[in-house]
Amino acid sequence: MSLAREERKALVELMTELGPDAPTLCGTWLTKDLAAHLAIRERRLDTAPGILLPVFTKWTEKVQEDYAHKAWSELLDLVRTPPFWVQPIDAYINATEYFVHHEDVRRARTDWEPRPYDVRRENALWKLLPFTAKFTYRSSPVGVTLVRPDGEHMVAKPGANGVVITGEVSELVMLAFGRDEARVEYSGDADAVERVRSLNRSV
Repeated sequence: MSLAREERKALVELMTELGPDAPTLCGTWLTKDLAAHLAIRERRLDTAPGILLPVFTKWTEKVQEDYAHKAWSELLDLVRTPPFWVQPIDAYINATEYFVHHEDVRRARTDWEPRPYDVRRENALWKLLPFTAKFTYRSSPVGVTLVRPDGEHMVAKPGANGVVITGEVSELVMLAFGRDEARVEYSGDADAVERVRSLNRSV
């Protein structure tokens, strides 16, 4: 089973357990809002422009709100099984999407802890991390290098006065996707570190 399928399954199981009104790390979204987002992302392609273009945002929000009011079991069924056109490319477009949103639900609870280390998951995420990190750190005024515990690294933003961020790959992914609930260590000039910490890393 691909990482995308594993994370999708685990997320649906966790949301089933917690119900539709549990908190997430996605701003004010509850689990029902997150589930609605995931459902329309794959099933209502007419809402895609609203994710990036403000002129279409109201339409995307309306459709998402309509989906959030569906019966909880029906909404979870929509998330559980991707539509036919997604299945051949699921592993490529959904691995980080579902990993991050699974963690959005896990880490919204005060007693969260990182999951046990999984080399397969970490290696899969490491291959995908550059696509996101180079985008979300693009506005950094200083260089940014991401380093995993074994010393392997990637340059997210070339530049002087660089900052090094060290952590497990899963933690680096969460940070790159704009989540501050990530256990990492920063090193570098204190001012440069603060400037990187305060970046808007939203995707």
